[in-house]
Amino acid sequence: MNELLRSHANTIVAGAISQVQPHEAIRRVLENRRFDAGRLILVAVGKAAWSMAQAASEYLGSRIDDGIVITKHGYAKGPIGNLTIHEAGHPVPDQNTFSATAQALALTKELKPEDTVLFLLSGGGSALFESPLVDPEELQSVTRQLLASGADIVEMNTIRKRLSGVKGGRFALHCAPAHVLTVVLSDVIGDPLDMIASGPACPDTSTCATAKRIAEKCTLTLSPQAAALLEQETPKTLDNVETHITGSVRELCRAASNVCRELGYQPVVLTDCLDCEAREAGRFLAAVAKSHQEQENSLAFLAGGETVVHLTGKGLGGRNQELALAAAPGIAGLRNTAVFSVGSDGTDGPTDAAGGYVDGETAAALAAQGTDIFQVLRDNDAYHALERSGGLLLTGSTGTNVNDVAVVLIRR
Repeated sequence: MNELLRSHANTIVAGAISQVQPHEAIRRVLENRRFDAGRLILVAVGKAAWSMAQAASEYLGSRIDDGIVITKHGYAKGPIGNLTIHEAGHPVPDQNTFSATAQALALTKELKPEDTVLFLLSGGGSALFESPLVDPEELQSVTRQLLASGADIVEMNTIRKRLSGVKGGRFALHCAPAHVLTVVLSDVIGDPLDMIASGPACPDTSTCATAKRIAEKCTLTLSPQAAALLEQETPKTLDNVETHITGSVRELCRAASNVCRELGYQPVVLTDCLDCEAREAGRFLAAVAKSHQEQENSLAFLAGGETVVHLTGKGLGGRNQELALAAAPGIAGLRNTAVFSVGSDGTDGPTDAAGGYVDGETAAALAAQGTDIFQVLRDNDAYHALERSGGLLLTGSTGTNVNDVAVVLIRR
């Protein structure tokens, strides 16, 4: 392993994530806001919910009358004021999801026009905030089917919001006539508000026809009740909501570029809209690395967004790990060259890793151990291969969630 490049990868990951924490963004939204009348109820949902709620609590203090935080298992970092903290299942909702959501609905029931719901929303909310309109076990089954099919986040959320009592604007309807002040940390390419966490407080732009096409494309097995729900339209207008977007993958790419520059690389952002198969992205970034080997300057090429994985095996991994491992054969033997990819929330798929790292030495090291990278990718077992090569990127829960960034490093 190239120890210098690995060290630089760790520095870039840590530095970029530190620059996209939600605290400053929350402060900007709240600093000139007065909550003089009525009750103020805080509801924070998503992988970054704890950090967002902590920032709001530091600013508003006892002005918050009541509130709840719903985040992923292992993501809460202690008590926050008078808020109730819940951890729940992701990427598949669990019983904690359903009970915590029921409590949030109870807190926001029968509010008055002068009341305000401060709704702090981040990625992961589709699984963490759920009041199912079908049997909970079927909802979990549909989620697993969508994940296995390789459906992208927009396709997944188009289906899930129709099977939910809180998604697709329905939570905002529940809170009416109270005002809903929504602060969003975006993890979806292009920041479509109705798709981030399935848009609990946003009018839905998708249609029943689209939902049915997705169900057919992904060959979903649905009960008659679920199929009937796909025929029911979601709210298309809401008059009690104000929304602010506070972060996105663009900021993550900008932050990573800044750290690359500080380390002596000339950064080039290829895209902040990466949206393809993880393996394809890995092969493409390896090709980028190959084509710039003769450059005299140190270069860093960055691609932000979110790839997908079609499950063909039963191994362990995630999209960022699979992207990195897929790049390894293409950069094999290249001098001072590495590819890594990381999820800003600190977890990649159902693993404890945030992503994966490979360099010009990885393919040979794995081959010496008898590991066939192409078979590993067919088995979707990138985690164990990267573990053997020292290529797992481990950050723990980061407190933010603004999608993924992949980086090519060429050191000269």
